[in-house]
Amino acid sequence: MKSSQLQSCQGMQNGAANGNLYKREYKESYEEAPLYIPVLTYFGYGILILFGHIRDFMRKWGLEQCHMAKEREEQRDFVPLYQDFENFYTRNIYMRLRDAFSRPVCSVPGALFDLKEQVSDDYNWTFSDTGKVIKDVINMGSYNYLGFAENNEESLETVKNVLEKYGSGVCSTRHEMGLMDKLQELENLVAEFLHVEAAMVCSMGFATNSTNIPVLVGKGCLILSDELNHTSLILGARLSGATIRVFQHNNMKNLEKLLREAVVNGQPRIRRAWKKILIIVEGIYSMEGSIVHLPEIIELKKKYKAYLYVDEAHSIGAVGPTGRGVVEYFGMDPADVDVLMGTFTKSFGSVGGYIAGKREIIDYLRNHSHSAFYAPSIPPPIAEQIIRVMKCIMGRDGTLTGQQRVNQLAENTRYFRQKLRDLNLIIYGNEDSPVVPVLMYMPSKVGAFTRHMLKKKIGVVIVGFPATPIAETRVRFCISAAHTKEMLDKVVDELDKMGDFLNVKHSRKTRRNRTVLYDESNIELDA
Repeated sequence: MKSSQLQSCQGMQNGAANGNLYKREYKESYEEAPLYIPVLTYFGYGILILFGHIRDFMRKWGLEQCHMAKEREEQRDFVPLYQDFENFYTRNIYMRLRDAFSRPVCSVPGALFDLKEQVSDDYNWTFSDTGKVIKDVINMGSYNYLGFAENNEESLETVKNVLEKYGSGVCSTRHEMGLMDKLQELENLVAEFLHVEAAMVCSMGFATNSTNIPVLVGKGCLILSDELNHTSLILGARLSGATIRVFQHNNMKNLEKLLREAVVNGQPRIRRAWKKILIIVEGIYSMEGSIVHLPEIIELKKKYKAYLYVDEAHSIGAVGPTGRGVVEYFGMDPADVDVLMGTFTKSFGSVGGYIAGKREIIDYLRNHSHSAFYAPSIPPPIAEQIIRVMKCIMGRDGTLTGQQRVNQLAENTRYFRQKLRDLNLIIYGNEDSPVVPVLMYMPSKVGAFTRHMLKKKIGVVIVGFPATPIAETRVRFCISAAHTKEMLDKVVDELDKMGDFLNVKHSRKTRRNRTVLYDESNIELDA
């Protein structure tokens, strides 16, 4: 693990201290496993890779059936489309674990759901249904942070009415016949919810990043991207044509070094000043469970006259006293963030995403974004679902249900994380992050773990390469306000048993509490 990842932590501004100094305290959940664990993990991967090459040799000569796509004979020497390591990893390792998570959900994906039971006769390349359904599985893998992915006839009444009035789809882009009054109502509500001037919504969260970042920056611009940013951010940055430089995760010294070099040296060769410098970060990092160091990044972006783009896909609705994301979590001014992006696919139990900020930026995006010109608008029933959830969080429905769910999520998150620490499991992330990765390292262990948990009617998600470093395979729990204490206790109990059986309790209970002192110029001093 890189040293920069020691900084997956919580930021909390504590005010002035010692005259012109002020301090922030960070609570971290990061710990390296004993040396023998990565050694055994790499040794295991070495064996798997060896047998993978043997199996590829057998496939080449027809001794074993090849299920993967492959080049035609005349292309093999010129267009090796399917020969990179990720494809090798997929067909020889990943497919052996596919049955652990590729199961169809056949019910509402709430705190409990139903799964179809499937079997495979060819090592998970194809599946067949048994006709059986596994009932009432505890859902520990979805992003249903506030529990709004539910089938409540009373609360969905307004969605039903909008469906009857408008129909199920728009069948047009917003620049043709897709700009409906429900869409405008949603955008106005999003802007009000985030305390910004304007917002634009898109029909797909991934495309919100990949199609709008190229509109904001281009050739002659510089993007500074956190090394753990989501694929949608990476794709958008690459499509923009801007120069991309990656800084270590949540490492403010490394970010400032890149900013200083960019300002001093300018563009390569021609040495002209960059047209724009855009810092791109996430609110909560979905594979690490860490929270961005937003106060320090805002200070750096002001100091070096850069722009800031914050992806709040996993943090909007999930953190902050009233669920308004990391900006509220740190008590920052939304105007200090140039572009706020988020999705409705998680806390809001719907689909789509938004871009929010100053009115001139949003108006520019509306007139230039590919998502506005080529993607269908969000259907009115979907917009109504988002509106009703957002109004519930804001208390506009006349109840305290939304605030209670925000509070319950925070309580469940802290309770579950503390229980896992007591089990001596190595977990990552911030103590307020509902994304809770538990490190298991070896692929064989995560496969055995998830299959056992399903037998106990607990559905979990395993994450490995290429989404994580190859030696840091993990189980990722996502906490929801809909989880009861009894559900979480059952999960913890099974974790305790399997932790002993699989020998994954490697924690030495190292928890990093680090106080950082800054002077007025944001130079980090010894605490």
